[in-house]
Amino acid sequence: MKDGHEDDLFIDNRKDSESAFWRIKNAADAQRDERVHRILAQEGESIWLTLGRPLYISICILFDFLVLSEIIFLFENYYVGLILFALILGFVMTVQKRFYDDKFKLDSGLNNK
Repeated sequence: MKDGHEDDLFIDNRKDSESAFWRIKNAADAQRDERVHRILAQEGESIWLTLGRPLYISICILFDFLVLSEIIFLFENYYVGLILFALILGFVMTVQKRFYDDKFKLDSGLNNK
């Protein structure tokens, strides 16, 4: 074999590591830009809206797992209660997510992919 052809058979670690570095850097830059845009989008909103987001999520979690979990124990058959709980939980979480998207939407100026 020729020397030039043998060099092509070996993995070029430097080239691979450099291309991996640039892929990671570009991904990190995109994530950083998205975080910055989200923070800047919150500047013009009221403090109540900013505090309302985590409060709403906390209330939803408490409601979902403290109140709705009682459905499991209302039925004599545990599995029927569990299936009904899962169905109602899925429906309630869908409604809660729609409400969250309507009331707490952030306009970060980025187009979602």
